[in-house]
Amino acid sequence: MTPTDTIPLLSVCDLSIAFSRDRMKAAVLQGLSFDLAVGETLAIVGESGSGKTVSVMSLLQLLPGNSATVSGRALFRGEDLLTASESRITQVRGAEISMIFQEPMTSLNPVLTIGRQITEVIVAHQRTSESEAIRQAVRMLERVRISDPRRRMKQYPHQLSGGMRQRVMIAMALACRPRILIADEPTTALDVTVQAQVLDLIRDLKSDFGTGVILITHDMGVVAEMADRVVVLRAGQKVEEGSVADVFSRPQATYTRTLLDAVPRLGDSLIVFPREEPKRRAEPTVEVRDLSVRFDVREGVFRRLTGRVHAVDGVSFSIASGETLGLVGESGSGKSTTGRALIRLEEAWSGTIIIEGHNIAKLDRRAMKPVRRLAQMIFQDPFASLNPRIEAGAQVAAPLAIHHVGAALERRERAADLFRRVGLSTEMLTRFPHEFSGGQRQRLCIARALALNPRLIVADEAVSALDVTIQGQVVALMRELQQELGLSYLFISHDIAVVERIAHRIAVMYLGRIVEIGPCAEVLRNPQHPYTRRLLEAVPVADPGRARTRRKVEDGELRSPIRALDWSSPPASYMEAGSGHLVAVES
Repeated sequence: MTPTDTIPLLSVCDLSIAFSRDRMKAAVLQGLSFDLAVGETLAIVGESGSGKTVSVMSLLQLLPGNSATVSGRALFRGEDLLTASESRITQVRGAEISMIFQEPMTSLNPVLTIGRQITEVIVAHQRTSESEAIRQAVRMLERVRISDPRRRMKQYPHQLSGGMRQRVMIAMALACRPRILIADEPTTALDVTVQAQVLDLIRDLKSDFGTGVILITHDMGVVAEMADRVVVLRAGQKVEEGSVADVFSRPQATYTRTLLDAVPRLGDSLIVFPREEPKRRAEPTVEVRDLSVRFDVREGVFRRLTGRVHAVDGVSFSIASGETLGLVGESGSGKSTTGRALIRLEEAWSGTIIIEGHNIAKLDRRAMKPVRRLAQMIFQDPFASLNPRIEAGAQVAAPLAIHHVGAALERRERAADLFRRVGLSTEMLTRFPHEFSGGQRQRLCIARALALNPRLIVADEAVSALDVTIQGQVVALMRELQQELGLSYLFISHDIAVVERIAHRIAVMYLGRIVEIGPCAEVLRNPQHPYTRRLLEAVPVADPGRARTRRKVEDGELRSPIRALDWSSPPASYMEAGSGHLVAVES
């Protein structure tokens, strides 16, 4: 089937949503109308708070009935979803209309195994046997590129990385081959190769079964690659709708042009944001030599030690004062583990970590405390890393209190100064985290990381969940602070176009090892390692003409990082491909 069928699969007319609070009603969506044809992909784009997610959640009656007022019509195969009975909408959810939620950790049940949660969906809607449901679940995990799917079926959500949890959500949503797939930021937490494979998977499903897709995303590269039509929302109102080609080439609304201008494009950032080479001192801020991190694998009733995960395997690099090293690679490559080991949130198995002359790898907890003032971390999810019960100002000042820096009044003045430095009003000091937008919460986390005047900041996917306009503002803020304070960054991200905006050098990780490292321009314009080239080929392009010609990314063979207890890897060897540009030589 094609999107040219005359009868829409879904027809939304004059959809309006308001929320009640303290006897007041706040409209969050006003008069939204659109049609979705069989086999069509409709992208709904806009910044946080524009009404994208609530609009599609209302279609499945997922909004709280005691506070949400929904009006309008949403006809699915002639039936109004907004007025359907509870029993009918339960039949529709998961079987005929399925949804991939943005935050997998809050969408997956923490007390049930991954396998149980996927097979429940299959058994409930397909009335199949348990053994057949398990077989289908394993096959779906394989299709979304989960390594060792049978073992993963027995694991719980907290045992998987953020990217893997998102892939599990996608497998669950696709398990029953729905007529409509609602994808709410489905690739936000995924690296570029897995993102490309997931988009290929959604495209194949659409082709095979005539599935209609509603895609909610802030990634305009994904829109250019996947969508047939685009609806642009701003503050709850539709400001533009049209074919993807027309909207990208001839945007009519000023807001649409602003969104497109904010998209980071691989290859442009080095021209728009030229790098100044950091002033190198005799000693780097950070020096890592032969760092390895391993995790024990225990199985059976008696938790017998059967192997080890070689998460980081013989990694070496240095970061100069005022320099940013971008760390890229797929989910499970060891990026986050490297960053966490750098500030002792994970214990190193072996190797040396030197920060400002302090060898921290073997320091005990007491000796480590003063060194922690030198290195701070910005986490991926700002809301999860902030305490919802403590005022924002107190949280920014908390590191000062922990390290007994200054009196209470001095700490509050320092917090106010940090608020101003990251572009927040001092009137916000007494607000709680839920009263800030996503971008403002990330600025809070940056302010907290700066409280102790660190020399190093590890930014782990610090902007991946933000809208493109907010993302650009946060990256610009980090660059300004670096120039002002001489900060060193380890910037971990799966978005290579964003890394290009901020990094002086790039290190590419694969299966726990750095396979290529060098100056940003050199690595991106002249990639030498096959894995680096594969990553770059998978980067989505915010140009419909170029995006549609992207070569399909092959799955390739997935290798498990689990090794036998007596296994040891040969030391990595590198050849020089240019000035400071090193490429791993396969042994």
